Amino acid sequence: MFIDVELRFYAKIWLNSEKNWPLMTHFPKVLVVGAGLIGTSIALALRQIGSEVQICDVDPKAQSLAQDLIGSGAGVLAGEYDLVIIATPVAMVFEVLLAEYKRNPHSTFIDVGGVKSELIRQVGQFPELASRFCATHPMAGREISGPSSAQSDLFEGRAWILTETEFTKPELTAAVAELVSDLGATPYRLSAQDHDHAIAGISHLPQIVSSILAQSLANLSDGSLLLAGQGLRDVSRLAASSGELWSQLLIANREQVLPGLAQISTSLKELMESISRQDNKEIKAFIDRGATERARIPGKHGAKPRKYSYLPVVIQDQPGQLAALFQECALAKVNVEDLTIEHSPGQQTGLITLALSEADALILQQHLLDNGWAAHTPRA
Repeated sequence: MFIDVELRFYAKIWLNSEKNWPLMTHFPKVLVVGAGLIGTSIALALRQIGSEVQICDVDPKAQSLAQDLIGSGAGVLAGEYDLVIIATPVAMVFEVLLAEYKRNPHSTFIDVGGVKSELIRQVGQFPELASRFCATHPMAGREISGPSSAQSDLFEGRAWILTETEFTKPELTAAVAELVSDLGATPYRLSAQDHDHAIAGISHLPQIVSSILAQSLANLSDGSLLLAGQGLRDVSRLAASSGELWSQLLIANREQVLPGLAQISTSLKELMESISRQDNKEIKAFIDRGATERARIPGKHGAKPRKYSYLPVVIQDQPGQLAALFQECALAKVNVEDLTIEHSPGQQTGLITLALSEADALILQQHLLDNGWAAHTPRA
């Protein structure tokens, strides 16, 4: 099923058997054009669900590595493809899509690029192609690019945006949504403009801010950087991304990115003035606004944010303790959403903090106490 940005559930569009559109699990032959991180990860995931996959790339080294990773079935396949996936840089998507359509006029086509408005406009000039095309964008990735970074489970639990043209057949969109679901992601439907606006805020601007922060490190000595904690690593992680990839994305989405940059610039100027005036109230308000907006980021699968309770459990540093704890969770019939482990080398105990709903946290705490575990009071 589809989910829109307001998390309304759409009914599945069941396929008309007379039209013979392939269901998700029946894309027997797939061509992936582009052996980068996303293209190779999709190919790996498709192989796991039984599709035959050919992958190609203008870089023979990348193609060779991707083919070896995919293994058997990654060579040239006979006949027309059931699905063609364009996984090239955004500047090349339309050109490659048009070329592949001429070679495979009866295939289903999708792309995985990060900008949609211009692509949808270009494809819309070719109604026959547009009827067989659904633009998509998996919200997954790594700061390390290339096929060597590919992972078959890269899309597990991630959002995957679908953007139709005005000519896209509903049956095709339903089949693509099934594909997305089978690869472990949750399909969302967005217009091209809504997609580009959202992506500017949740992807493009974070990349820019991370790169700006990393550039500021030029003012620090190597000795100073030895003192860095996890916060710097977290915020600067995206700065390791590909400059070639991001230059294309930022230019392609400039109409949405530039207003966001202007807003950031204004906020920074106001903060500088507040610090200069030693205005504690305004500085606090600046930090608090950030905390408020961050709290709006959803939980897993794009669901609305949930308020978890965190249950601390002290366990002995001995084999089987963690497995035994999870067995207790199963016996208590509670759902653990997340966990953290704190343990120092040589320490005889460890602290496991389990994230659960408020009700489940109380149920589990009592169950653990009744069975001799050191379970402490849950915290919000």
